[in-house]
Amino acid sequence: MTSTQVDPTPPPAATPPRWRSWLLDGLSERSARHPGPHGTPPAEHKGHSWWRVMCLTGVDYFSTLGYQPGIAALAAGLLSPFATLVLIALTLLGALPVYRRVARESPQGEGSIAMLERLLPWWAGKLLVLVLLGFAATDFVITMTLSAADASAHVVENPFAPAALHGANLWITLLLLAALGAVFLKGFKEAIGIAVALVGVYLVLNVVVLATSAWQVLSHPVAIGDWWGAMTAQHSSPLAIVGVALLVFPKLALGMSGFETGVAVMPQVRGDAGDDPAKPAGRIRDTRRLLTTAALIMSGFLLLSSLATTILIPQKEFAPGGAANGRALAYLAHQHLGEAFGTVYDISTIAILWFAGASAMAGLLNLVPRYLPRYGMAPEWTRAVRPLVLIFLTIAFGITIVFDASVDDQSGAYATGVLVLMLSASFASTVAARHRGHRGAAIGFGAITLVFGYTLVTNVIERPDGLKIALLFILGILLTSFASRVHRAFELRAADVVFDETAERLIDEAMTAGPLRVIANEPDERNAADYREKEYSQREETHIPDGGPVLFLEVLVEDSSDFTADSHVHGVEAYGTRILRVQGAGVPNTIAAVLMRLRDRTGQVPHIYFNWTEGHPLSHLLRFLVFGDGEVAPVTREVLRRAEPDLRRRPRVHVG
Repeated sequence: MTSTQVDPTPPPAATPPRWRSWLLDGLSERSARHPGPHGTPPAEHKGHSWWRVMCLTGVDYFSTLGYQPGIAALAAGLLSPFATLVLIALTLLGALPVYRRVARESPQGEGSIAMLERLLPWWAGKLLVLVLLGFAATDFVITMTLSAADASAHVVENPFAPAALHGANLWITLLLLAALGAVFLKGFKEAIGIAVALVGVYLVLNVVVLATSAWQVLSHPVAIGDWWGAMTAQHSSPLAIVGVALLVFPKLALGMSGFETGVAVMPQVRGDAGDDPAKPAGRIRDTRRLLTTAALIMSGFLLLSSLATTILIPQKEFAPGGAANGRALAYLAHQHLGEAFGTVYDISTIAILWFAGASAMAGLLNLVPRYLPRYGMAPEWTRAVRPLVLIFLTIAFGITIVFDASVDDQSGAYATGVLVLMLSASFASTVAARHRGHRGAAIGFGAITLVFGYTLVTNVIERPDGLKIALLFILGILLTSFASRVHRAFELRAADVVFDETAERLIDEAMTAGPLRVIANEPDERNAADYREKEYSQREETHIPDGGPVLFLEVLVEDSSDFTADSHVHGVEAYGTRILRVQGAGVPNTIAAVLMRLRDRTGQVPHIYFNWTEGHPLSHLLRFLVFGDGEVAPVTREVLRRAEPDLRRRPRVHVG
């Protein structure tokens, strides 16, 4: 039989519509290098000083001062300072040690989700990641909607705001979200300079407000007496005060919201010039310094703001509709420093809250493409920025409308997402410490895991909205992910196919006698009799020319839950037989990818020979989807059909 020569150059692809090109801009060039504050920097990127990157994560972390004191006062009442002390203790003795460990274990910014992914093999790890992605999506999306809602509260309550804006919180929030989406659709570049300016100005203004509040308290010590008297009248026993503070502090968990993003920005930290890319000691050291400094700064602000707002603001003003609801420090700025300064404070708060939404959007744009397309659980277009922006923006609009742009109503959902991520981080740190033989650290992290578990359960029981939203995210992610996996199951799924020297020699020798003839073989017995019997039956049933050389192709599936992988083909000569052995995520997909690579390498259309497999077609389909094998012949043919529409260039499939 004569060989079939093919043109190795594929036909030119049709030019996509202009709108589609705009929507998918950058898909092929930067599959995981998304813009935005948390974007993975390019290889030539030299990084930034740790304190500048701290400002980057600070737009999320420090911006919670815009609403955290009001939420704390609403949740704990006069006990807000004591509940805040418990929160600070958990921050410095719990969350900080955990994320310092996460930074060491995950120096490329993958975070605790990647740590847990490595712990569980096969589909269990994938399912766990999907669930955690649901909670992470809750955290980041609610960060966007909550921050925008609080920014709208600062707009509406400003005395210089037009009367038409009063009561228009929902529309202002939607407008801020739309502006956020527009910026990302246009193309949002790294903005560390903006983050440094925003955080610097915001913290300085807060220092002024808190210093003025401290002066007011010290100048009128009766205010301290009034607060203390009212608190002890409600809770006469010190033990009761401590007990109630411990019970209500889970509602204040928003004050720990910046740790996950603090790890996510690790690739932006410069580190040392001689850092090993696999284990950058300088980057790890500076990131841990970043986390510690941010936690200490935030703890100080949380305690001082809680004392100031609880002592100086009447409790009724914290209630929904009150002047301090969602804007306690802004209330103090207007009360004690005048409307002009208060307006400047409002503008600064609105800016950093809006930028916190940008930070959260960038976090989502880096998190989703890191996992779902790699699992085959999202279309390839989800590696592009703009389609994801439209999806997340639509979800944010829906959540804002459902909660009517209420800061208080969304805080429970926000806390749930934050606490689940912290629980996963503490658990991952516990396991990592145990695996490394650090018994004391494992016990400490285990205790922190229990505390976070208690905090999460308490928060969910008292404010189940967060769990409901997270479950909706998880359900949506699971359904779309598995639907995408089934839809994409018949792709080639091989990032690259590489032959070693022996494989190349065997291929070159075999093609001297005409087109390559490849026999698909299950790598079971691997003895002389097995190969002789397989070759004899295939020559008899599929009429392979007598005397012509054949290659055996054997695929070993190591982890069928993987979707794509580089395929390294190893050549083996045994029992007088030429064998190509390769590992892959699925048998038919790997065979098809090797055949396409053989065609491109040799310029000839190869032939592949199979035997039919006994069994029900449906069971074989399920085996293929779950275990990567099943009835290989028809699936290989379907993968080739989708990969190569030109019949003249498509590898030939023979079944006997």
